[in-house]
Amino acid sequence: MSPLVTIVIPVYKVEQFIERCLQSVVNQTYKSIECILVNDVTPDSSMEIAERFIQRNPDYDFIIFNQPTNQGLSMARNAGIDLAKGKYIYFLDSDDEITDYAIEHLVKLAEETNAEMVLGQSVCINEEENWKRNYFPIESKIDILEGNKEIVWNFVKGQYPVMACDKLVRMDFLMKHQLYFVKDLFSQDVLWSFQSMLKFEKIAFLRENTYLYYFHGASIIHNRGEKHFGNWITIASYMDKAYREEKDAYNKKLILEYLVDFKATTLQMNWKAQKNEKLWKRSYKAYNQMKSLSVTDYFSSNYSAKLKKQDLFYRLPLFVGYNFFRWRFDR
Repeated sequence: MSPLVTIVIPVYKVEQFIERCLQSVVNQTYKSIECILVNDVTPDSSMEIAERFIQRNPDYDFIIFNQPTNQGLSMARNAGIDLAKGKYIYFLDSDDEITDYAIEHLVKLAEETNAEMVLGQSVCINEEENWKRNYFPIESKIDILEGNKEIVWNFVKGQYPVMACDKLVRMDFLMKHQLYFVKDLFSQDVLWSFQSMLKFEKIAFLRENTYLYYFHGASIIHNRGEKHFGNWITIASYMDKAYREEKDAYNKKLILEYLVDFKATTLQMNWKAQKNEKLWKRSYKAYNQMKSLSVTDYFSSNYSAKLKKQDLFYRLPLFVGYNFFRWRFDR
């Protein structure tokens, strides 16, 4: 008997895209699916469009759950986790779609390998500019990663995507480790993936295009403001906490490497998005309270020269650090 897969689709302000997304679910060659739509109190006609679509497809197992208040993407996904009855769960954003064979091929690989998570490849599409690219590639040369140290290394080195979508995950694994999304974080795929990789013992990669990720004006990736900067500080604080609690020296080193790079990367993204001195300095000061490389780390071969520079450049006194950053950024 085919194992049940739960697809979770949060719904909020996607009236232009929701029907396309649901059609891709109905088109699946794999049929043992329940699809949970979490209405995050969307103010537009998204749910009316979804309900009409469901009425036209009565043989498909759609479930609608209405959030009592708008609580954001994280809590919508959590609601889906709590309602899920499947052996596997799969997160799909309501402005995207999946290829017809996606779930069938992901399940096949999961069953064959007994992996806790399997993920496919995403195609990023910009219809306005008429291009398709793979922005979130699987870089790993190995198809199956076994052992937590191997998985942590691959995650920290950017060998597989951090987005929560397009990952088929075993529900028993999620429940065992209580891997819910953190409340009030606007977009936290990085944190959820970070926390998950600390627990994984086996993951597998499907080298096929399974997810179509659409870039458009409303995409989160294009709309970064003060809320996002605050979220990045919160996410970094979780990473800092994970570092301090980690007992394994090998993983501890890799977590610190990831944290240092995350701080540097988000400070650059912060400035590119807003060029707001006050917001940038707020993040800089918060990051300086978190773990950085030690003096001995600077003389160690454990960390690259690039990482040492990242760490040094972003731990200078605030006045010096800001002016030095501006000089480097504006060159």
